[in-house]
This record gives sequence, C-alpha cells and structure tokens, in this order.
Amino acid sequence: MTASPARRIALEALLAVEDGAFANLVLPKLLASSSLERRDRDLATNLVYGVTRMRRALDWLIAQRGDRDLEIEVRTILRLGLFQLFFLEMPAHAAVSESVDLAIPRARGFINAVLRRASEAGAQWPDEATELSYPDWIIERMTADLGRDDALGALARMNTPPPVSRREDGYFQDVASQWVVAEVDGALPEGGLVVDLCAAPGGKATGLATRAGLVLAADLQPHRVGLVASNIRRTGTHNVAAVVADGRRPPVRLEVAEVVLVDAPCSGLGALRRRPDARWRIREQDVSALVALQKSLLESAARLVAPGGLLAYSVCTMTAAETVGVDDWLSGLLPDWKAVALDPARWRPSSRGGLLLPQDHDTDAMFLLMLRRPAQGAGS
Repeated sequence: MTASPARRIALEALLAVEDGAFANLVLPKLLASSSLERRDRDLATNLVYGVTRMRRALDWLIAQRGDRDLEIEVRTILRLGLFQLFFLEMPAHAAVSESVDLAIPRARGFINAVLRRASEAGAQWPDEATELSYPDWIIERMTADLGRDDALGALARMNTPPPVSRREDGYFQDVASQWVVAEVDGALPEGGLVVDLCAAPGGKATGLATRAGLVLAADLQPHRVGLVASNIRRTGTHNVAAVVADGRRPPVRLEVAEVVLVDAPCSGLGALRRRPDARWRIREQDVSALVALQKSLLESAARLVAPGGLLAYSVCTMTAAETVGVDDWLSGLLPDWKAVALDPARWRPSSRGGLLLPQDHDTDAMFLLMLRRPAQGAGS
C-alpha cells in the first residue's frame, strides 16, 4: 500500500518544521503546489498543526514504548500515527497502516510495533503539562496569572483547531481581533485620524477604515508593511496609508490623532491555536523584554493623541505582565486619562481593560485597554 497524499504532505511539512520552518508558512506552500481536494487539505492541516501542538505528549507516548534514539523521520512518523490514534481517534488499523506506509522499509516493523502497543495500552499521563503538551513554564505562569481553572481551560481550548471567521469585506480575521476593531471604532469620531503603530498584517487598520478619514498603518519591517499594502488592495480600502516606521519614533506630529492603536508585539500566548509551533519557540525570559517594548511604544503613542482622543492598547496574550501590569504602569504615566468601558457581554473585566479567554467565546485570547485623554489641561 501507499500512504495517502495528505499524510505525505503532512510528513514533509513536519520535517521542515523540525528543520526550523514555521508550520503556518510552510504548509500553505505545500498545499498550494498540490492537487489535494478540500477534505484532504483539511486532513493535512489538522495533522501538521495537531502534531506540532501535541509534540510533548506524543514524545512521551513514544518514550514509553520505544526507548531509544530515533531518526527524526521515524520519530515524526510515530508522532503522526500516535496523533491519529489518541487525538483524532482514528481506527487503529488505519492509523497504523498509513504510518507504516510512510516509512522506509527497515523502519516499518519498529513503527508497526510501537503504534500497536500504544493503541492497546492507552495513555496514563504523568502530569498536566505533558497531557496538554506545553512547556512547564507556560502551565506554571498561566496558572499563577489566571488561576488554575481558567488557565487550564484556556490552554486546553488552544489545542483545538480555531474556527474560521471572515469579515464582510472578505478578510479572514479572528473574532477577538474583530471585537478590538469594533470597540475602537465605536469610540472613533467620523472622519478622524487613526494611527496604527504596529499594523501588520493590516487587519485592524483596514477594519478601522470605515469610519476614519485616514488610517496611517505603520510597521517596522518593510516585508510586513508589504503585507499591509497587500491587504489594503485585497479589501479595496482607499483611506489606509502603509508606511515603514519605528513605532517608538513615529513620523507623526504630536497631538494630532483622534485614535492611536498599539496592537503591540507580545508573547502571543493567546493565539497558539493559529501558531502551533510558537509554544516551543517563546521563552519565559522573552516576556520581560516584550513588556519593555510595549511600554516604549505606548510612551510614543500617547504623545500623538489629540486632546479628547483615544489611546488603545491590545495584545493577544494572557500574561499578567503584558496586560494588567502594563495597565498599572500606564496609570502612573497618564494619571488623568480615563478608561473607556468595554462591552461586558464580550469582555471580562481586567484591571481597567477587558480580557477574552479562548474558552469564553471560542476566540483567540485578547486584552484590550482604551484610555481617553482629557479634552483640556493634562497631556501625556
């Protein structure tokens, strides 16, 4: 027999990820060059994203039944087979035979034996970090910041495929990001100037263009600004200007913008459903460096806000340092600026802002804080 084309593409993508590629970049290229039908494309996507997410759990299963150093291709085929057995609950005969067919002849007997033993024995997980397949530090930090139930609920939901959501203009964007746009848009005067300091790939900038007179969409890297420009064209938006600029030194006159949005670089721990390998790339020590960057961006952003205007800060993460910690710091930096209330049907109260957890509405996690500058008197 020959393994299905979907599984062969999945194996190729996973081997590329092992070599340093990003799953969400390498897989679309492989699918685009294939002739797979929709069902098989969906299977390949589910396999690549699922195996990447559940790597720790899968490797623990392998270690229980195959205690030896393995070639990376053999390990990856075992991960594929075990993911189908334990997380997709495919019939054992199908998962085993398809996996064996992926392997070179000399490895087939070993792969067959490991998968069959695993199927018969089941799984008794040693701890929550292994079962949920996250680094220990993410489990520990989320539990400390959110409480055990909310943390485990969020992390478990991020092990499931995300729903597909599309705006009226055809742009695909997670509902959490759409709700950020809705909140900011509701506080934006018709025809006002919006400055989006970290705009790539352009979803929020194009979403805010409906009411704005002009949206200045800035980002640091030229190739990321190219993504913004591409999405401006794709959505048919005519009042968004994409520029290459450092948000810490923006090319904008002070106190002129009705809204300044800082959708800041962050640890991304709330968007792990869409970035399956991010949990293995982000390090705990990265968070403090990101917080420093977030504060620097917000200091610059506040200087651009006109009297009576709005400063909006959003991050797709759940760490206390990047959410309530940044808000606490802002309360000292901008003591006279007042928080704008968010829709309580969508957002959990979190310090002066709002928090979405993945299990609340089946979205990415998101934190949003909106601050109104006094119309007269105190500045930034």
